[in-house]
Amino acid sequence: MTATVLAAGAAVAGCGEDDFANKPRPPVPVQLTGVIQDDAVTVSPSRIGAGPIAITISNQTEHDTIVTLEGSSIRTRVGPVAPLDTATLQKTLDPGRYEVRAGSKVALPREIRPAELEIGRKRPSSSNVLLLP
Repeated sequence: MTATVLAAGAAVAGCGEDDFANKPRPPVPVQLTGVIQDDAVTVSPSRIGAGPIAITISNQTEHDTIVTLEGSSIRTRVGPVAPLDTATLQKTLDPGRYEVRAGSKVALPREIRPAELEIGRKRPSSSNVLLLP
């Protein structure tokens, strides 16, 4: 009887072994904030390591605005974002330089200067970070 219980326990312990590879988790997402003003877009922080990001950006102009994140081989758009409203861009970025631009269907007196993001080497895995979803 003891041998049967041990065999059953070993069989249960081996279940799912092939289903879950022991791969490191991605880095913890970094939350960035941004503001669109009449003359420029700003994003803070502007220098971070590669990995998942979320940019929450506020439109402080008087016009609906389309927000674009562009660089390397990525081009993501969100919008139109209404005046005094916010939008969020989520992406996993590789090392390189990126721009966050704001555009409008309305002719503006001057172009809104884009924000520049400098993405460095990959951030460490979040495998040992507690309380993550």
